[in-house]
Amino acid sequence: MKPRCKPDWTIEDSAALYGIRHWGGGHFDLSARGELTIKARFPTGEVAIPLPEIVAGAAARGHEFPLLLRIENLLDARLALLNNSFAAAIAAAGYRGTYQGVFPVKVNQQCQVIEEISRFGAAYGHGLEAGSKAELLLALAKLHDGALLICNGYKDHEFIDLGLWAGKLGHRCFFVIESPSELPLILDRSARLGIKPLIGVRIKVSAEVGGLWTETSGDRSSFGLSTAQLVTVVDQLRRCDMLDCLQLLHCHLGSQIPDLSDIRSGVREASRFYAELASEGVPLQYLDLGGGLAVDYLGNQSKHSHSRNYDTADYCRCIVETVAQTLDRQKIPHPTLVTESGRATVAHTTMLLFNILDVLQFAPLALPDRCPDTAPALVARQYQLHQSVTADELTATYTEALANRDRLRERFRSGEISLRQRSLAENLFLSIARQVAEKLDQQPQIPAELSDLHQNLADIYYGNFSVFQSLPDTWAIDQVYPVLPIQRLDEAPTRDAIISDLTCDCDGKLDCFIVNGNEQQTLPLHPLRDDEDYILGVFLMGAYQETLGDLHNLFGDTNVLSVRINENGSFDFSKELSGDSIADVLSMVEYHPTTLLEDLRNKAESAVRRGAISLAERQQILQEFSARLRGSTYYRS
Repeated sequence: MKPRCKPDWTIEDSAALYGIRHWGGGHFDLSARGELTIKARFPTGEVAIPLPEIVAGAAARGHEFPLLLRIENLLDARLALLNNSFAAAIAAAGYRGTYQGVFPVKVNQQCQVIEEISRFGAAYGHGLEAGSKAELLLALAKLHDGALLICNGYKDHEFIDLGLWAGKLGHRCFFVIESPSELPLILDRSARLGIKPLIGVRIKVSAEVGGLWTETSGDRSSFGLSTAQLVTVVDQLRRCDMLDCLQLLHCHLGSQIPDLSDIRSGVREASRFYAELASEGVPLQYLDLGGGLAVDYLGNQSKHSHSRNYDTADYCRCIVETVAQTLDRQKIPHPTLVTESGRATVAHTTMLLFNILDVLQFAPLALPDRCPDTAPALVARQYQLHQSVTADELTATYTEALANRDRLRERFRSGEISLRQRSLAENLFLSIARQVAEKLDQQPQIPAELSDLHQNLADIYYGNFSVFQSLPDTWAIDQVYPVLPIQRLDEAPTRDAIISDLTCDCDGKLDCFIVNGNEQQTLPLHPLRDDEDYILGVFLMGAYQETLGDLHNLFGDTNVLSVRINENGSFDFSKELSGDSIADVLSMVEYHPTTLLEDLRNKAESAVRRGAISLAERQQILQEFSARLRGSTYYRS
């Protein structure tokens, strides 16, 4: 029996169904009124703001759906959690070094995000990692003085010159050598500018990790030096009397690593490289372990690729203790530990909110009181099945009805039955399927033959958003995010649904969801009401999605709002960005709005000359066209 069929549904049932307190990291909860709330912590206590109140505030300021919300408090909380957890692990282990975090800019390059990381992270010395000239430029402009700056990726002389000048400006800017060919260029530009570089080397660890990004580790990783190449680079620096520049050892274990034991294996191997280099006289001071700290999207603390079997404190203890134990064997001084946690820093801070425009239900329309005398025998048989669905013969009834439906479709293709006869037959099949599904809900177990029935009968909820623009990873790599309504959570959700976006594409949908801590192909939702918007939120989507989004069907960026929750229970919209207009997105694909307007003016003038439209109609058409150019790419009521 479905748990949500119970008559005394409460907000605790919704919290469990959608897993809010498991994946939410303590940042989300429910109000007594059944509204999803965002929680911010202050010295005086905790403040919870209902999301519908923020939506109302956005609407009052002229921002319609879809909305991308960034909660600055959550970004601050994630930075504090990471830095404080490392501090606690270092103190508990008696570690004789410090921690220095950097945020990889590629994970979310948006200005509002980088500015907040730089502002709040200054107290911890939290730095940035750049992998391109564009990222390095924004890092130089936004990063607080004295912060660590890690330069990864391939580097030309322009990139290297910028990094060298960064050192002059007071940043500890490390060039991480990914390939042996980079070292001569770094040394050449250093000599030309007369600025000594800080150098790191990225090594390939053989330990492979689980998850979706296993190819970032192991011998076949695209980046990093082999053991032989590492030795060659060290020898070259020694010969050039530049060995003192080599102060950082870098390895990237992987991304979204679900199993803590994999992290421990990789850290142990990286620590051995560090110890051996230090024993050879390389003056290393930093051990950069890259990314890997996972986000528990499912909320079930497992080794699933969308989960993790550890928390942030476990991760920090694992790194600190493993490095200390490995280096202590050779009496190597403890280095400054560096991690490049991106996903775990920003995922919780951003959410997409959109309204549901319509619902397609797979349910029968009105059926006649009796089967027409002219109905073919197979249609008459469907009518008999529709009238006699019993709990003890559900599998047999459904199997026969499905076979009859397919045979009738074949007869329609061959011209043996009419359109109206097929319409009646399919309505009868939907009635049978619905009755079977309702009776299955009352049974403790679902027969294997009927396991897909609820999925096949699921409603399609049409959302005012674009998967390709706002959630590209759901399409590209089957990433799963928590999705749920932000209101009516004190009511039982009685419909099973998938969610379709506005694009004209069969891939523009969400059909994998987190329900009761597991992946499920339908999402429990509520029936729509005529008098209110039904609003869904997609959560934990602050990593990568904005930059990866594309213009499929020319849907542009959504409205973006940054919200700051205050200690007194109020909240402010600290930044407001309007989404792309139609003119904006047309310009991105090489159309000039002024030229388009002139082309239409000529077309309208020609229509006037032919007598097809009046001058008043000409003006109305041009005004409408011009107004739409300035308008949103998304649905407006």
